[in-house]
Amino acid sequence: MVHAVVLIQCEIDEIPEAAEAIAGIDGVSEVYSVAGEFDLVAVVRVVNHDDLATVIPQGIAKVEGIVRTETLIAFQVYSKHDLERLFSIGFDES
Repeated sequence: MVHAVVLIQCEIDEIPEAAEAIAGIDGVSEVYSVAGEFDLVAVVRVVNHDDLATVIPQGIAKVEGIVRTETLIAFQVYSKHDLERLFSIGFDES
């Protein structure tokens, strides 16, 4: 499983609609509205590294109202929860 955090700047009037559209993209597990330099933060969890290309530049970046994205790809996940097991439910291991 590959995890990424996508920092997103939006047109100010389109933040709610952009957040809803991003949340509907396969591979996006959560979208947060935040304060600061970025307007939204999306958490992406996909099976393969190549899937990031489908979710981020071909998906998130093309949502209407998105001005800029910055992607942070996780090397290691530290959590009290077994995220690998939790988010792999329904994925074929082959």
